[in-house]
Amino acid sequence: MNYPFLDIPFFGSGWMIGINAIIHVLISHFAVGGGIFLVFAEAKALREGRRDWFPRLKALSKFFLVLTGVFGAMGGVGIWFSIGLANPEGTSVLIHNFVFGWAIEWVFFLVELSLAAAYYYTWNRVSDKDHLRLGYAYAIASIGTLVIINGILTFKLTPGEWLAHAGSGQEPMYFFQAFFNPGYWPALGVRVLGCLALAGVWSLLVFSRIDGETEGAVKTSMVRWATKWFLPGFFLMPVFAFWFYSTIPLDHRALLELGIASIGQGLFTHVTRMALIFILSMATISAVVYLIAWYAPRNFGFGNALLVMFLAAMAVGSGESLREYLRKPFIVNGYIYSNGTRVKEVAKRNEEGYLKNSMWVVKGFGNDANALSKYEVGKRMFQGQCMTCHTVDGYRSMRKLLKGRDNKSIASVLEVLHEYKPDSPYRKYMPPLVGRPEEIDALRFYLNHMVNGDPVAAKAP
Repeated sequence: MNYPFLDIPFFGSGWMIGINAIIHVLISHFAVGGGIFLVFAEAKALREGRRDWFPRLKALSKFFLVLTGVFGAMGGVGIWFSIGLANPEGTSVLIHNFVFGWAIEWVFFLVELSLAAAYYYTWNRVSDKDHLRLGYAYAIASIGTLVIINGILTFKLTPGEWLAHAGSGQEPMYFFQAFFNPGYWPALGVRVLGCLALAGVWSLLVFSRIDGETEGAVKTSMVRWATKWFLPGFFLMPVFAFWFYSTIPLDHRALLELGIASIGQGLFTHVTRMALIFILSMATISAVVYLIAWYAPRNFGFGNALLVMFLAAMAVGSGESLREYLRKPFIVNGYIYSNGTRVKEVAKRNEEGYLKNSMWVVKGFGNDANALSKYEVGKRMFQGQCMTCHTVDGYRSMRKLLKGRDNKSIASVLEVLHEYKPDSPYRKYMPPLVGRPEEIDALRFYLNHMVNGDPVAAKAP
């Protein structure tokens, strides 16, 4: 490994986290909504004497156990692994401030896994009442994991009162202020609604495989039951989304407003694209679910269910991307930038130098900054401050972004990033470039070689 920098060719470390996160959200939110779905479906079947549902519910609970217990757990570990490598400083902030929160979340998760297994393996082995009790216990434990993780996720955009104590060494004393931050409750509402909708999405995958010819009545009732789980989200999601929007700090809210305002000019920013994909995905899901699943449940096939799943993945991906992008240029808003530089360290790193205060320099291993060539210093500046968000030739390719710029023009861009004035066009999206003048000049040297390909410059001191 090349810690503290992770180079993922073409995709970059950001998309490595993003792809992992999208898959994990699809599964982990099903773990919450699916548990509620199963026990409510079982209760409904018992109340209405629909024991013909039980074989299908048992099959769904097996699918649920394997998907959430195996792939959900793997995805959670994968996210820890990827964020720890891609941004160790940001991960450190979250761990140090929420160590007990993470511990509680893992306790809930272990209880959740145990109850999911117990719920599946006790079908037809315990009384109906006891089986329902296991289901309700699972649902409560799964909701507990969401309650905990939501506080940590929303903290990054809206740290609230905690920010006034950041850097004091007393941050853990303000755990609850950080946890129940301004965005906590509306985001929890959005996620709960998403969990219920995803319960319907994943359940349709299982119910769509019921033979509509031989088991038409069962398929009709179960497919229609699954479609009802989309209704809370369709009616309440806009309410909670607007509430969440109102908690976003004004300077970050401006990113979304700018993106929406620029549509008429034909300018589609990242925020605009993600918002449109989310809206269109949700609208298409509505059409597929209610024009096919509700009105023709016997003909609702596995291909239709896969289409709904694909659209759900697009909605989840665009929604999570939009949430992450609104936090730019920070990991924790107002405290630590996306490249791992803390706000309070900017002046120090400008005065003393970036490499002097970086893990890139390991004295005793022939890597002392004073022993590095100008090219190597520039390379380390690029890797440490730029490649959290950029790649050389892939996603947000630096070579493409700087294409056509000469040495002087590249220097001008770096100067603007280093000065970081309030009217800087990059300020809303990018962190400041820190370091002593000679380090910034070394970065200019390195980028000029990258873009313009001067083989002599690479070897120059």
